[in-house]
Formats: sequence, C-alpha cells, structure tokens
Amino acid sequence: MERYSPVSWPHPRLQERWVDIPGTYWAATLDSFRSRFIRMSMPAPPRLLDLAGQSLLRDQASAIAALERLPMELFPPLFTAAFTGRHSETLKAMVQAWPFACLPLGALMKEQQPHQETFQAALAGLDVLLAQEVRPRRWKLQVLDLRKNAHQDFWTVWSGTRASMYSLLDPEVPQPMKKRRKVEGCRPGPKPPLAPVEVLIDLCLKERTPDESLAYLIQIAQQRKGMMHLCCKKLKIFAMPMQNIKKILRIIQLDSIQDLEVNCTWKLSTLGKFAPHLGQMGNLRRLLLSHIHMSSHTTLAKEEQCISQFTAQFLRLHHLEELYLDSISFLENRLDQVLRCLMTPLETLSITNCLLSESDLTHLSQHLNVSQLKDLGLSGVSLTNMSPEPLQVLIERASATLQDLDLDECGIMDSQFTVILPALGHCSQLTTFSFCGNPISMDVLENLLRHTIGLRKLSHVLYPAPLESYEDVRGTLHLGRLAHLHARLKQMLQELGRPGMVWFSANPCPQFYKLGLVGESPYQ
Repeated sequence: MERYSPVSWPHPRLQERWVDIPGTYWAATLDSFRSRFIRMSMPAPPRLLDLAGQSLLRDQASAIAALERLPMELFPPLFTAAFTGRHSETLKAMVQAWPFACLPLGALMKEQQPHQETFQAALAGLDVLLAQEVRPRRWKLQVLDLRKNAHQDFWTVWSGTRASMYSLLDPEVPQPMKKRRKVEGCRPGPKPPLAPVEVLIDLCLKERTPDESLAYLIQIAQQRKGMMHLCCKKLKIFAMPMQNIKKILRIIQLDSIQDLEVNCTWKLSTLGKFAPHLGQMGNLRRLLLSHIHMSSHTTLAKEEQCISQFTAQFLRLHHLEELYLDSISFLENRLDQVLRCLMTPLETLSITNCLLSESDLTHLSQHLNVSQLKDLGLSGVSLTNMSPEPLQVLIERASATLQDLDLDECGIMDSQFTVILPALGHCSQLTTFSFCGNPISMDVLENLLRHTIGLRKLSHVLYPAPLESYEDVRGTLHLGRLAHLHARLKQMLQELGRPGMVWFSANPCPQFYKLGLVGESPYQ
C-alpha cells in the first residue's frame, strides 16, 4: 500500500485528511477526471431536432409533404433552417401552413440578413395563401410582422433554450365541441368573409423608387386589396418624389401610422399636397416636420391656402402627443394658427431653428395645450430682442410637468435669464436643462444654481462657458479661466448638498462646435 501526499491530489475534498487509496482506485479516479474534462472541452453535439430539420430540408418534396403532419413545435426551428439555407420553395409552403397567429419574419431578417429571393419567397407564400378561397386546415396566420425590432426573442424561445411562449404567437386553444341543436326550417347562411391578414412594417422612404422587396410587397397589397392590410406604425420620409410617396400611401392603412417623420426639403406647395394624407392618420402620436420653405414665386394667397390646408389637418389628429417643427419657414406670425388646431394637450413640443415673433411666443405661453408639457425645446429660436415675460409664463405654466428644457442657441442675455429664474425654480419634475450658446455671465450661473438646487430630480445642466472665461470679443476661450469658474460651481454644489448634480460647460460660439474644438468640458 502506497501512501499519497494530499499535495498531489487534484480534488480539494481529498485534501481534508490523509487516507490510504489503492493504486487501482486512484487510477480510476484520474480516468474519471480526465473523461469529465474532455466532455467539458468538446462542443455540444447537434440536437436531434436540428439533425431532423437538416435531414428533412435535403428533400424538398418530402419537407413540403410533411408540413401537414409536422408538430407545431418543429415549425419555428425548421423555418429558421429553411430561411438561413435559402430553401425558397419550402419556405413558401411553410408560410401557407404556419400554425401560429403571428409570423415575426422581421426579427429573423435582422439576425440572418436574408437574400432578396428568400424574403420574396415568404411573401409569395402569403400571396398564394390569400388567393385560395378555401384556406388550409391548419392555417392560423393573422399577422405577418416585418418589423425588425419586434418579437426579437421569438426564435430563441422556440430554439429549445426556453419554453415560455407568447400569447400572441400561440395557436388558438381548441375548445370542446358542443352538440348542435337541430332547428327546423333553418338553413346555413353564407360563410362570413375571411379576415384580412395584417402585414406590419416600418418604412423609411429615402430613394427615388422603392427597393425590390418593397415594390414586390406593394404589388401584392394592390392585387390582394381587402384580403391584406399593410400597416405601418413608423413612417420616415427623407427623399422621394411626391408621386411615388402618394402611390405608397394609397396602399398603407393610414390610421395605423403612429410615428411620422417628414425630413425633406419641401416647398410649401408640396406640403399642401401631402396634407390630406396627414389628416387620415387619425392615430398619429408623434409628428416631426423639417425643412419646409416658401417659394419666392408663390403668391400670398396661395401661401395662405397651403398653410390653412396643412394646419386644418391637426383638427383630425386626436391622439397627437409629440410635435417637432424644425426649420419651418412659415411659422413666423402664424404659430397661433397651428396651435389652435391642436385637439389634445401635447407632452412634447420642439420648435427649432425657426423664426418666431414675440406675438408667437405670447400665443404659445397662453395656449391651453402646453400646460402638460414634459419636453420643451426652442433651440435655435432667436429670443435676443424679445421680452422675457412670455417665456417666463410658458415655463411657469408647464412647471408641474416639465422634465426636459432645451434653450440652446437662443441668444438669451443676462437680463432676460434673470427674469425666468424664478419660474425655473418651480419646475419640480425637471431632470435636464440645456442652454448652451447663450451669452451668460458667471453671476447669473451662480444665481441659477441657487434657484435650482432644491429641484431634487434635476441631474444634468448643460450651460455655456461664462463670459468671464473669454480673453476677447472674438471668442478666444481661456481654458484656465473656464476651469477655475467651473471649479467654483462644483464647490457650490458641494456646499449646498448636491455633489451628484452634473454640470457640463460648452462654448456658446457656433464656430467652435463646427470645428469640434469644444464640446463637454473636461472640468467636471
């Protein structure tokens, strides 16, 4: 019998005390450890489910014939394998036999980056399905979801790593059959029409003509009108001729649009042509409109007609919550015309890089639909020559709900800023306040800090480099002075009990932003 030292033993439990171990037992123990280590280092073998799917896809005819008897649990992994392997005909048949209420194809497209033909094969399967008067026995499909950010974990749920299911994606629960009572003289009525299949998609129109896949989808929607509803929750329009935009909008269920961005360089007359489509978007919640300019050749009467045609559409938008207007040339002296057509209080109002008059700001401060604002942005709106009272009233009226306030590049002077300070101190929900690009002195910044130190939710303040940090009127920034002034503000935060409040300083001169010389201050 050989006595072994515990220093040589690989397992800590064997080091607790000295024991006598026979040589054969010791050898068996080492073999066990060795086998376990090899198993841990080797990749896991393919699952029987994966092997079955691969085998089935090798024979297209057998795969399609098996769909009628295929358990529903095998559909998602087999569909993924067919999609990845570009088995177009099998994929086409699987769409027609899909046993779930929803097919989240968009999430799979995001992961797999499919070939154009594969995506079109799935759409062709839907087209064949809709053309049939008698639907397949197992057919459950109600929604084809092409959005890439929806149901992202559906395919992993069905891969075998998790067992939980979506209620939306589950097949209908079979109900116990009830015995029908015979009714004399009663004949079966006509069959109810088949419910249309909804196709959900987010669109970004930025080419002169739609890409091949979108064009194919539009073609199917036109041919199967009434049997297929093309629904678009988010629509972005960047650059596309109005003729092509109208063609696409005629196919979309406009009341499905909730988020619309029109970021085009349009003339006012083009906006007038688009306006009737906007009025049909009854469930719109967010609207961004950018870069609308007036033509020098347009008469005043024509301008007023186009503006009235556009603003009148707001009367039909009963769910609008967020309104972003950027670089809109017709707002000056007409803001009240837009505001009085709003039907519901706004949560977000952003008017940026626009010309406004003092009367516009006065109307804005008095309007009922701004009393519940959470986000207010007036970046790039020149307020230098305006009275500060309308802005003070506006902030005061929204003080109970306001969370984010952006007054960047407004040209606000010390005297104006001093007037609005008490209103800022009442914004109990404020979390972020930005007013970069305004010529403000250090005294006013310190006064601002004292007025807002009691706002417990205020965590970020972005302020301009104070006037005292410049060497000359040309805007030469003295970094040493800026560091010193920032240190003073930081010390005040410490002394007043708010060391966690973050203050960033930035250069108020736009030229510095363009050159990338100054951004967030390193002196925090």
